[in-house]
Amino acid sequence: MFDTLPNEEKEKKQREKRFLTRRVHICAAILTVIFLGFTIRLFDWQVINGARYKKISANSTAYTVTTDATRGEILDTNGAGLAVNRTGYRVAIDKLFMSPDQLDPTILSLISLMDSQKENWIDVLPIKLGDNGEYKFKSGMNDEIKTLKSEDYLNLKQSDSAEKCVKLLTKRYGLEKIKDKTDLLNLISVHYNMELTGYSNTTPYIFAQDISSDMVAIISENTQGVSGVDIQTFLTRNNPSGSLAPHILGALGSISQEEYEEKTAEGKDYGFNDSIGKFGIEGAFEDMLKGVGGTRIVQKNADGMVTKIARSVDAKPGNTIYLTIDKKLQTVANKSLEKNINAARENGYAEGKGHGEDCEAGAVVMLSVKDFSVLAASTYPSYDLNKYSNYDDYYVKLATDKKAPLYDRAFTGSFAPGSVFKPCVAAAALEEGIISPSTIIDCTQYYNYYPTNPVACMGYHGNIDLNSALAQSCNYYFAETGRRLGIETMYLYAEKFGLGEKTGLEIDESSGFLAGRDSSVWQEGNTVQAAIGQSDNAFTPVQLASYVATIANNGVRLKTHVVKEIKNYERSKTVKKTKPEKLNTSGVSKENLEIVQEAMRSVVASPDGTAFSVFGNYKIPIAAKTGTAENAGSDHTVFMCYAPYEKPEVAIAVVLEHGAHGKYSMSVAKALLDEYFRKR
Repeated sequence: MFDTLPNEEKEKKQREKRFLTRRVHICAAILTVIFLGFTIRLFDWQVINGARYKKISANSTAYTVTTDATRGEILDTNGAGLAVNRTGYRVAIDKLFMSPDQLDPTILSLISLMDSQKENWIDVLPIKLGDNGEYKFKSGMNDEIKTLKSEDYLNLKQSDSAEKCVKLLTKRYGLEKIKDKTDLLNLISVHYNMELTGYSNTTPYIFAQDISSDMVAIISENTQGVSGVDIQTFLTRNNPSGSLAPHILGALGSISQEEYEEKTAEGKDYGFNDSIGKFGIEGAFEDMLKGVGGTRIVQKNADGMVTKIARSVDAKPGNTIYLTIDKKLQTVANKSLEKNINAARENGYAEGKGHGEDCEAGAVVMLSVKDFSVLAASTYPSYDLNKYSNYDDYYVKLATDKKAPLYDRAFTGSFAPGSVFKPCVAAAALEEGIISPSTIIDCTQYYNYYPTNPVACMGYHGNIDLNSALAQSCNYYFAETGRRLGIETMYLYAEKFGLGEKTGLEIDESSGFLAGRDSSVWQEGNTVQAAIGQSDNAFTPVQLASYVATIANNGVRLKTHVVKEIKNYERSKTVKKTKPEKLNTSGVSKENLEIVQEAMRSVVASPDGTAFSVFGNYKIPIAAKTGTAENAGSDHTVFMCYAPYEKPEVAIAVVLEHGAHGKYSMSVAKALLDEYFRKR
C-alpha cells in the first residue's frame, strides 16, 4: 500500500503525539507527588502520632456561647423615654470555668455575701423554712408549686407536702451531706433554678440580677482566685416614669418553658436565661424589640482549661418604638383621674350611701380625631412598673388587691354606657326615617309601653324634640325612639360606630358586649332599656372614644392605634410608620350626623344641657354627651366629648365606676382639654 499523506504532514502529527505524551507524563508525576504527600501525612496522623492526635480530638472541645442583644427602647410621641435601657450589674456562674467540686461552696459563699448586704439573689423555689424549722410552701406561688410537682420534675401528687419535695430534691442534686436546713434549702433553690434555666457549658447561670455597685466591689474582692464567678455588665429595663402608663407599656419577665418551646419552634433565638415581653407593647412587639444575640467561640483543652475565646458574630440591637402617647397629656390624665375619683368618694361619704362613697376606680381615653391615635389612656388604680418587674411581694400585693390595679380598665374594662349611647340611637332613627329633628314626643316621666320594662326619666319634659331630648338626656324620648327603631336595626348601626367591636389596638383590648346581638336571651321589652344605654350594653372606654371620634369625623371610623412608628435602634432609619386606616363608615348621612352633632353641642351650650354647669362658659366650643349607668352600688358616670366643635381635633371618653355625679367625670375631660389647648 502506498502512503498517500505528504511527508510534512506526517512529521507534524508525530510531533503532536510526542508533545501529548510528555504532558501526560508530567501530570502523572505531579499527581504522584501530591498523593504521596497525602499518604505521608495520613501515615503521620494515624500511625506515628495517632495516639496523640486522638487524645487532642477527644479532649479539646469548642463551645458556641450566645451573647445578649440590646433590647429596643419605647418612647412617647415626642421621643421622651418610657421604657429605656440602663447599665446594670449581675452575678453569673459560668460552667465553662467552674470546677464541679467548687460549685456548692461557691454558691453558699455568694449567698452569704448577698445576705450580709440585704441584697436579693434569684430564688424561685416555692418552699421556705417555717418558724419551727419545718418546710412550707410559699403563699402566692401556686403555679410554681404546680410546676415543681409536675411530671417534668418531681412527678408528685399536688397534695404532696413540701417536706417530700425537699427530700426528693436533696437526692436529685446530691446534697445529702448538707445538714444545715437553711444551707440545704438555698442550695436546692439554686440547683433547681439552674435546671429550669438550662445551666450548661453554653448557658451560664444568672445568680443575681441588677446588684448595686457596692455589691459588685464586695463580690469581686471575695471571689478573687475563684474561677467561674463573673460580674457582668448588662442593659436592664428602666421606666423613668414607672407609673405613667404601665398597662400600655407592659413588662418583661423570665421566659417560661412554654414560651421557650413556642419561640424556638418558630425558629427564634432564645435562651433559658432570656427575658421576654409578657404583655402590653413589650409583649406585642417582642420580635421587633428583642434584637439578635451575638456568638463567641470558647475552646477548652484536655485539662478542661479555656485556651481560646474568639468573637464570631456581633449582636444586633432591637428597634425603637415611638408611641402615640403624649407624656404630658398622660400625666394630666393620671392626676386628674385620681383626683376626681377621690373627690367623688369623699362627696359620697358626705352625702350618704349611693352617692359615690364606693367610687374607687375609673378610666379615660383621649384620641386624635385626625387619625384615631391614642394621645392618653389612663387607668386608676394603677401601679409602678419598676416595682412590678421584680415579681416579688409588690407583685403579689397587686395581684390580690380587690381594687384590681393590674386590670386595664381603659382598653379591656367593659361598662354600661348609659345615655352616651343615645347619639347612636338618634343617628340610626334619623337615617331610617323613624324620626325627624322636629318629631315631638310627650315625656310624662314614666315610660311604660312594656309594663315589664318601665323606664323612668330624670325629669318631666312634656313635649320635646330631638335636640332638647339629647341635650337634657330624656329617657322617655329615647325609649320610644328605640322601640320604633327595633333592636336589630339599633345594633347594626352601633356596630358601624364601633360599639361592641374591637378598635384595632396593637395590644390587648376587649370587644365589649352589644345588647341584642350578644345577648343569650332577649325579650321585646328589653329594647327600650338598650336604647338608653342599659340592658346588656357594655363598652370599653377606648370604644367610646372611638365612637365619639367617629361622630366628630362625620361618620368615618378609623383604626385606633397606640404605635406611631418604629425605627432602628440608632433612630436613623424608619422601619415602619403607622398610617390612618379606614375601618368603615357609620351609614348615616352627613345631614343627619350634623343634626346629632348640633344636639351634642346643645348638651354643653344650652342652659338646660346636662354638661352646661362645667362647660357652659368654656373657651373652646365642644360637643358632648353625659351618661349615668345603673348598677349595684352607686351609679357609674360616663362622659364623652370632642373639640373644637367646628373643626374637631380630639375626642375623649371617661368612665368613673360608682362616680354617682357627672361633674367628676366631666372634670377629668376638662383637665385634658385644658392641657391640650393650653398653648392655643
